Amino acid sequence: MKTDIGFPSQLSDDDLVAAVNSLARCEREATACLLAHLAELDARRLYLAAGFSSLFSYCCTVLHLSEPAAYNRIEAARAARRFPVVLPMLGEGALSLATVRLLSSHLTAENHQELLAAAAGKSKREVEELLVRYLPRPEVPSLVRKLRALRSPAAPSAATPPAPEAAAANAMAHHSPLAGAPPLVQPVPARRAVLRPLTPDRYEIRFTASAQTHEKLRMAQDLLRHAIPSGDLAEVIDRALSVLLKDLPRKKFAATERPQASRGTAPGSRDIAANVRRVVWPRDHGTCAFVSKSGRRCNERAFIEFDHIHPHGARGEGTTENIRLLCRAHNAYESELFYGHGRPAEGATRPGTSWAPPP
Repeated sequence: MKTDIGFPSQLSDDDLVAAVNSLARCEREATACLLAHLAELDARRLYLAAGFSSLFSYCCTVLHLSEPAAYNRIEAARAARRFPVVLPMLGEGALSLATVRLLSSHLTAENHQELLAAAAGKSKREVEELLVRYLPRPEVPSLVRKLRALRSPAAPSAATPPAPEAAAANAMAHHSPLAGAPPLVQPVPARRAVLRPLTPDRYEIRFTASAQTHEKLRMAQDLLRHAIPSGDLAEVIDRALSVLLKDLPRKKFAATERPQASRGTAPGSRDIAANVRRVVWPRDHGTCAFVSKSGRRCNERAFIEFDHIHPHGARGEGTTENIRLLCRAHNAYESELFYGHGRPAEGATRPGTSWAPPP
């Protein structure tokens, strides 16, 4: 049966937001229902009668799930089979598939109520940090290793290890993780850095660096040998970041222990005086100060910019009362609200305020 789906361009903004929230709730409930049925199908091993050796293969072929989606749902379904309280928590949005996947191998009859309650409403990263409080991981050694160059694809042979999907299917069939799967013949470059908590106050950080960065790191190790004889990479990087984080606030918001007298900003200038930046940054806690109609503050820390509450183009001045921090996305959003597709008309007011340019 073909489903005809179109874009709801006829909906108002409020109706569209309400519809998206309703659909997201329905999706969560449908996912919880799917997991309950998958768990039952798995328990009855009905995939065998359908001609599949594993539930993983059945999900990918019959249900048309992607391999990661199938793997996550099967793990979550098996966790829910053991601890049925997982299903309503998924349906309500207290847990996500990602957080259930993280928790699944650590849940026991003794700890599942405490762990699930502690994980409710938390993001994947927060659940990773939660888990190391209960199950701290061992320290990892400092290591600098040169990566192998990629080889051209080799012709398949009898000695070629099984494909990743085959390894995943085998792992699913035996209720085991993929950790024991054979390595790929062709090395694959890391796509993103690893940032993983080991204990509540220790993290594993792994990334790929250029030859120039490697040389800078070696030089820093050598220059710090008197202070750090072991050349411990974690200590070297911590010192480098400490220096960087002293320099960045000085450049970003004029932070200094001995501020000089400021001449202020000339009337009509777009520049924001150093004394204003020194007040605004700590006042807004270095995060985006945008607040939605429902009262939610953005609090984003990346791409932070100083914004004129009453726009500079409408004679807004760079005072501490008229300057705030916004992330780049909300700065552009506020500009769109005020200016639209063109410049504001003379005497225009910013939406949501009663302010108007002085005569």
